[in-house]
Amino acid sequence: MSEKKQGCAGCQGVKGAFSHLAAREIFPEKDIRFYATFDAVLAAVEAGEVDCAVLPVENSAAGRVADMHRLLRDTDLFVTAEHFLRVRHCLLGTPESDLDDVKTVVSHPQALSQCASFLKRGGYETRAAANTAMAAETVARERDKTLAAVASRAAAELYGLKVLAADIEDSAVNTTRFWVMSAAPAQNVDPRTAVTSFIFWVKNEPAVLYKCLGGFATNGVDLLRLESYVDPERFLTSAGFLVDVAAGAESGGFKRAMAELSFFAQKVKILGTYAADPFRAEMKKRQRECLK
Repeated sequence: MSEKKQGCAGCQGVKGAFSHLAAREIFPEKDIRFYATFDAVLAAVEAGEVDCAVLPVENSAAGRVADMHRLLRDTDLFVTAEHFLRVRHCLLGTPESDLDDVKTVVSHPQALSQCASFLKRGGYETRAAANTAMAAETVARERDKTLAAVASRAAAELYGLKVLAADIEDSAVNTTRFWVMSAAPAQNVDPRTAVTSFIFWVKNEPAVLYKCLGGFATNGVDLLRLESYVDPERFLTSAGFLVDVAAGAESGGFKRAMAELSFFAQKVKILGTYAADPFRAEMKKRQRECLK
């Protein structure tokens, strides 16, 4: 096992990736260590190589980050915080290239999806990369004027690339939600801002989801997110769901709702209770103002 490095957070990818930018915003005082895959980041926390992992879980335009969903079933780590990052994508080319030179664009599939309209208008071919900053690194290494990357402005500076187009994301509020995952659960979470995430599986029976979630309604627990969860070991025999609720795991309403859920569910796994990012309240305020 590698020697533990105090004050260090792990993230997937390389310098300049959006996970790196999120980690710097959350932990400006920590060193950041990079890993090739989500699995490797989680393993590093479990092994004590880093204090925590900063990993993307969903995007406002492209939806879930599927690789993370796949890992939640087996990890023993806890979600201890959330962070919302405004994602601004740029089209990055070599210093010698112009926008008209570009034929192929490389990036992470999520980033390509978030810029789908721009890419379609340009008629570009696309290539998948493991990470946005790694895509920028590829363009810098290959020095091909016809190749560009969708990545951050920070990646352009790091890898000596030229910003050919800025703010190319389809949504004006393109935002990615990140989780901080640690070996121990968060402590002393304010119940007024607490969010709890969990996953559960049920048999494919009539009205079973209604029965599972009914307890949250009767106990006044607000559901913030509900997504179907694909589990290859239970394919076509059991439905799985990932849920966020606006309550702490120790609150009476949550405990009563979970007791009812457990009666109908095959398996329940609490991922963690943590403080809601202030971004949630900000977005609610914006929505109220828009409705006036």
